[in-house]
Amino acid sequence: METSYVMALDQGTTSSRTIIFDAKGEAVGRSQEEFTQHFPQPGWVEHDATEIWESQLKTAHQALVEAGITADQVAGIGITNQRETTVVWDRATGDPICPAIVWQDRRTAGLCDDLKAAGHEQAIHRKTGLVVDAYFSGTKIRWILDHVEGARERAQKGELAFGTVDSWLVWKLTDGKLHITDVSNASRTMLFNIESMQWDDELLEWLGVERSMLPEVRSSSEVYGETAEGVFERAIPIAGIAGDQQAALFGQACHHAGMAKNTYGTGCFLLMNTGTEPVFSKNKLLTTVAWQIGDEVNYALEGSVFMGGAVVQWLRDQLGIIESADEVEALAATVEDNGGVYFVPAFAGLGAPHWDPDARALIVGLTRGSNKGHIARAALEGIAYQSVELLQAMEADSGIKLEELRVDGAASMNALLMQFQADMLGVKVVQARIPETTVLGAAYLAGLATGVWQSQEQIALQWAEGQSFEATMEAGESEDKMETWGRAVERSKGWV
Repeated sequence: METSYVMALDQGTTSSRTIIFDAKGEAVGRSQEEFTQHFPQPGWVEHDATEIWESQLKTAHQALVEAGITADQVAGIGITNQRETTVVWDRATGDPICPAIVWQDRRTAGLCDDLKAAGHEQAIHRKTGLVVDAYFSGTKIRWILDHVEGARERAQKGELAFGTVDSWLVWKLTDGKLHITDVSNASRTMLFNIESMQWDDELLEWLGVERSMLPEVRSSSEVYGETAEGVFERAIPIAGIAGDQQAALFGQACHHAGMAKNTYGTGCFLLMNTGTEPVFSKNKLLTTVAWQIGDEVNYALEGSVFMGGAVVQWLRDQLGIIESADEVEALAATVEDNGGVYFVPAFAGLGAPHWDPDARALIVGLTRGSNKGHIARAALEGIAYQSVELLQAMEADSGIKLEELRVDGAASMNALLMQFQADMLGVKVVQARIPETTVLGAAYLAGLATGVWQSQEQIALQWAEGQSFEATMEAGESEDKMETWGRAVERSKGWV
């Protein structure tokens, strides 16, 4: 029986998804399920890791049914995941000891201030490529050890395991036989040295994290092991892992230095491949491991916007001016322009290049003539403005002038937003023909390890352009808009 299909698990911030791909990189079966978001206190965001696992497994079985294939026909499983979200569980029972702390969670901002006050900021940046921020996993682990009763003592006895969501899924898929992560996810913890490619004892000491909790770090494309009996009808090799943004970079076939993509998901994540040498940012971007295949490690520069498509969810769920996310484009198109309204979506602080955890969202420039169309348009434009800030910083760091930006994620299907993005950047914006590039990247990594695809060159040939958008706005107009946006951002900072 032909085993030329790859199952890709895409465990995201708001939903779990599985897509089955054939050898041409075409999706033949898919399933998606949202799960509960918990906001127990202002600035706190939590998930139930057990619900994540159950929803992910359910979509895997449903995708097989929709594809009309059996587990016997699946060559391997690739995993891509929301990064930085932190799970700690009991090694004996496999049960989480507390809710998962989500990447958006800001409760450890004070711990980050302490690290800076202790003089560790520059060394942490040099070792990890990251800025000291509550975004990353290290301080979240520390918080759990300090605040969950008995956790530190149990960790010291080797009874607890930490993992980002990829590690958690692999543990559950293998019934506890594998406690691993890949280099791309490890590089997001603030505990991993991206030049030695090892967990760093000095970082562990500064952050107060027990080494016994940490997973083994592996490459992004290799056969790690197989699923346990009873998970599927047969054991399936688990063969690829990458954090969601690195997976999207790979799925967009940005395999060479200077190529870049932007994913418009819950947040926005702009990554540029910098090749086999890390480029350390002078403009508050992140230096991150893109992937490791064989012995070769690729690095990327990354800019992270905490609130991208999530601002549309806010318009729907909290403000109630739309009933579904796909209505926002039509509402924004009811007005000719933003009417002087600017929307800074700093609900969880500001990410790159500002890194202000105390910033808060604001809508500024309102008059009696402002309406919900202006607010919707300002929300979409705010997504684009944040991405412009990232690209300007990236070009300054890398010395590379971008010629084209490849885009993916749900909000990249919004033509009004993509045209405005092209206008503000002054470069061509290109949608991939297959929009699910994050999950496709995970499939490609697993398929490389299991022989479905033979090389990165073969994968790059399968990438195809969808709709594209050329800049039409005069440079002076876009510069004026960015200047006004900058004034709005300054007003949002340091609010808390």
